[in-house]
Amino acid sequence: MIGGGQGAFIGAVHRHAAALDGLYELVAGAFSSNPETSKASGQILGLSADRVYGSYQELIEREKALPEAERVQVLSIVTPNHLHFAPAKLALENGFHVILDKPMTFSLAEAKELQTVAAASNARFCLTHTYTGYPMVKEARQLVASGELGAVRKAYVEYPQGWLSNFEEGSDNKQAAWRTDPARSGVAGAMGDIGTHAFNLLEYVTGLSVTQLCADINTVVPGRKLDDDGAVLLRLSGGASGVMVATQVAAGEENNVRLRVYGDKGGLEWQQVDANTLQVKWLDRPTEIRRTGTGYVSSYARHNTRTPSGHPEGYLEAFANLYRNFALSLQADLGGKSAPPEALDYPGMEEGVRGMAFIENVIASGRSDQKWTEFTV
Repeated sequence: MIGGGQGAFIGAVHRHAAALDGLYELVAGAFSSNPETSKASGQILGLSADRVYGSYQELIEREKALPEAERVQVLSIVTPNHLHFAPAKLALENGFHVILDKPMTFSLAEAKELQTVAAASNARFCLTHTYTGYPMVKEARQLVASGELGAVRKAYVEYPQGWLSNFEEGSDNKQAAWRTDPARSGVAGAMGDIGTHAFNLLEYVTGLSVTQLCADINTVVPGRKLDDDGAVLLRLSGGASGVMVATQVAAGEENNVRLRVYGDKGGLEWQQVDANTLQVKWLDRPTEIRRTGTGYVSSYARHNTRTPSGHPEGYLEAFANLYRNFALSLQADLGGKSAPPEALDYPGMEEGVRGMAFIENVIASGRSDQKWTEFTV
């Protein structure tokens, strides 16, 4: 692991996700840009002192020098946005498989360069867009792809949070400090942090691509340097349209990601606060309630479910599904076999590049007086 040391939130989430199915062993790390903090973090995690490094460069160099049977195979990079590109690039160039927290890089230019590096490497790459790991999100995607809802006409996705309703970066809040800092977060605040999740979820489930957008981007809290609120009108391939809302100043809201998709025969609705449930609404018959862990769901939903119906499959399990599918893909590669399509269903380079394109396009649209702007990659 690179990053994720003492005081970091997302590093622990990645470690829990990786450990859930017993397919990974954490054996080495550069947990902080401060060598002493890295060493202390490694000690807490029970790692051998000679496998805890003071920098990601040292980690990659020394692990590469080890015999193949001893060195790490996968590097999980869980640093702030501005520290994604360099370690991911060096890892891929040296043949290490990479799992990277989203958004993929600091800028679209970096994302494109990383895509080129990955294409020249034999290594696999996974981007942790968590919400695509939920079983009923998988079910929603398969339902749309099957054509049962008909041609997609409309999609709504929203991600409301309230934790930045006040000037939290002015206090001792590390998460707020780097996420609202242009030097570490990039050109976007809320749109980069949670807007990318909403954008990815919409494209993943509908199977459509955003082609044009019209954005209203706001900075609500005085003194804040990046956006903390926004709404976007979307035009999608195939003629469908969409609406996206991402805000971190909706006081009282937590993380209730919500998606609705409507075709000409019916629609669907999923939200994270009731993640085991997918509502399917029909034009000519009563609404269906589909539930995680039941026998009637698709193979993709079953593959990403661990417990019998009625037991919540939550955020950590969804996160773990990305790690599990990535591991199953690597195991298939090592065994000279083809992984099943369900195991190959995790976000990668294409989603990462489109996510960075979304950030730059949506901020540019928010600054423009033009009603509609082309979505360019």
